[in-house]
Amino acid sequence: MTDEKMKNSDFYKFFVEELKDLYWAENALLKDLPKMESAATSKELAESFSKHAEETRQHINRLEKIFEHLGEKAEGVKCEAMEGILKEGKSIIEDTTKDTMTRDAGLVLAAQKVEHYEIATYGTLKVFAAHMGQKEVEMLLAETLDNEKATNGTLTGLAERFINKQAVSE
Repeated sequence: MTDEKMKNSDFYKFFVEELKDLYWAENALLKDLPKMESAATSKELAESFSKHAEETRQHINRLEKIFEHLGEKAEGVKCEAMEGILKEGKSIIEDTTKDTMTRDAGLVLAAQKVEHYEIATYGTLKVFAAHMGQKEVEMLLAETLDNEKATNGTLTGLAERFINKQAVSE
């Protein structure tokens, strides 16, 4: 399939729309991570959110490289899924008591919902890129996918190591 024919295909257009959705999602997450960081009780969880904010900036930069590589404008289209997940995260902060591990357990839950959404989306778009022969795009998406999986693992580790145990005993 020629590049021109591919760019006119419904599949390619769908792919680009999903990239725009993801671009919006990453930018929205970047705005909310400092709130999650300041709401965290444990220093370790707060540091995890701070680190993830830096990584999210890299994710946004990679998406911008992908748009550039494809000859598309880097723009976001509102992601209803991420908006809902982030809204739920805000309600967890509102519904839990400040300076408790219960709040941290809730924040881990909220953050892992974000990570699982991102893992599913980056993973699927990586496969789409592979099927279209977009090796550079596939590589960039794979890099972010690996990062999202690592972040999810960090959150699981914090929860299992001490947050959940301390939350249960509050």
